[in-house]
Amino acid sequence: MIDRSIADTDIESAPTVRPDDPVAAAAEALRCPDAPAVVVLEGEAPTGIVTASDIVAMVAETERQPPVRSVMSTPVTTVSPTTTIVEAAERMRSNGVRRLPVVDDGTYCGVVSARTLGPYLSRHHLDIEWSDEPLSVAVDTDGTLSIEN
Repeated sequence: MIDRSIADTDIESAPTVRPDDPVAAAAEALRCPDAPAVVVLEGEAPTGIVTASDIVAMVAETERQPPVRSVMSTPVTTVSPTTTIVEAAERMRSNGVRRLPVVDDGTYCGVVSARTLGPYLSRHHLDIEWSDEPLSVAVDTDGTLSIEN
């Protein structure tokens, strides 16, 4: 393993709140798909971190519970089991969501997420059709590469 410092990596920017801000401010910041956490700053120094799990735990432990309809996202974007992975990823992108319920003939089957689809997608989707026989690469006796059709 190569010894590298954190400075050599991509340090991501995270949203920040102050300790006295309402929890709703942290929850709103966490709605951004690229925000895995909210850093709590006092002055310029981090004094805490808030994750979606922290918000869920707080809601679960609160006496007064609002109905689910007050927090759910609607309308919901769905896919069918026959939707291609590329189509599902495009639907996520165009609708700004990271999860899609899978529905078959009006029946709920489960959920597919961006994390689930990620390994099946290349960074750049390419549709390539061969109009001829594939190319072949050969190495001549002198080490020269030749490409044949």
